[in-house]
Amino acid sequence: MLTNGNIQLLTPQYWEDYELIDCGDFEKLERFGNIVLIRPEPQAVWPKGLPEVEWVRRHDIRFKGRSATSGDWIKKKPQLPDRWHIEYSNPIITIKLRLGLTSFKHVGVFPEQAVNWDYISETIKSFNTAQPKVLNLFAYTGGASLVARAAGADVTHVDSIKQVVTWANENQELSRLSGIRWVVEDALKFVKRELKRGNRYHGIILDPPAYGHGPKGEKWKLEDHIAEMMRDVVQLLDPREHFLMLNTYSLGFSSVIVENLIKSAMPNVQNLETGELFLQATAGSKLPLGVFGKFSKHEKRGK
Repeated sequence: MLTNGNIQLLTPQYWEDYELIDCGDFEKLERFGNIVLIRPEPQAVWPKGLPEVEWVRRHDIRFKGRSATSGDWIKKKPQLPDRWHIEYSNPIITIKLRLGLTSFKHVGVFPEQAVNWDYISETIKSFNTAQPKVLNLFAYTGGASLVARAAGADVTHVDSIKQVVTWANENQELSRLSGIRWVVEDALKFVKRELKRGNRYHGIILDPPAYGHGPKGEKWKLEDHIAEMMRDVVQLLDPREHFLMLNTYSLGFSSVIVENLIKSAMPNVQNLETGELFLQATAGSKLPLGVFGKFSKHEKRGK
């Protein structure tokens, strides 16, 4: 961990099945298990650390874009899989994830999120509450949901895309977990309904996209809706014991913005931490991959 005042720079510590080998010239060379991919990376504006011949030699599959949102995977060998599994472990939990080659360059996991997974599992284990209730919004293929469940939480997983919720359920089965509640819904609508129901959570995880759509065509634009979302979600937190994790990947969004959003929604917030996530390339560069804000409150022992 690097620190600059109160702003943290964090990178995962426990990955064995993932490695960022190199990045630069708007691409990244990365290993997932025993498969090495080349994918576009808009943040990597600097030159590559390794020569192009090394990228060509080392990679198994390369993504070639056809448009701004889709493309094709080019395999060196036809027998290379479209789907495979990886594992993530920290001292508290172990989860397994099914990866897949999607037409929009993603493979089903954002490796930098392992930093947040460690915080989630550590915080859940530190609570007095026997089975904390955790809400994961914009939950994608469920890495954070699995981690929270493996740490002992009662988990509700919300995403607006049915296919990725199905994928998350596959990951639950692969990880030999059960009991996660799956909700295909617009995140903001779900939060407002939970407020009306009077429900409370000990943990809330948000990883909102820059742009998105709900299952009924609801439009999400981060800068237009995040302040409203934050005002609502903090009201869902259990007043005695809780944590909240906000992660954003949006060019131009800084950790100072995240800090202001959280403090505006919760002026008396305790233990607030903000900063930036990055992946450390073996070849030397640091690849920035989003900003975060997180805070927690613990009930005093014996009460």
